[in-house]
Amino acid sequence: MNPIIKNILAIVLGWLFGSFINMGLVQLGHSIFPIEGVDMTDMQALAEAMPNLSSKHFIFPFLAHAGGTFIGAIIAALIAFSHKMKFALAVGVLFLLGGIVINLTLSGPTWFTVVDLLAAYIPMAWLGGKIGTKFSKRKKITQ
Repeated sequence: MNPIIKNILAIVLGWLFGSFINMGLVQLGHSIFPIEGVDMTDMQALAEAMPNLSSKHFIFPFLAHAGGTFIGAIIAALIAFSHKMKFALAVGVLFLLGGIVINLTLSGPTWFTVVDLLAAYIPMAWLGGKIGTKFSKRKKITQ
């Protein structure tokens, strides 16, 4: 396969699968810690409920952001033809941009915004890139 196509696929598939993980964990969190009386599809209602939420309601959003970024970065590193870590980090930057938008939109507690933006995206993309690169090298050795 053409290296450029492979590198583009690395970003797209890393972002896509990471997004599936993200949404799955968010939905799981809402089923474990439901927010009573709030329509989860209504961003305005969710934004209005934010000040009344307890810290348990922020566990799964953090796990979703970190987990989606982590898995997306692994996939990007596994698929990329070259510069595997750069593509893993690029997926992390895409998720970081989304994290900034959602944190501005929903205005959660400051502690969550800081932890989320500093720990869930770039560090998880770096870790996922390391793991994906390591498995990618191992795969080449065994072929």
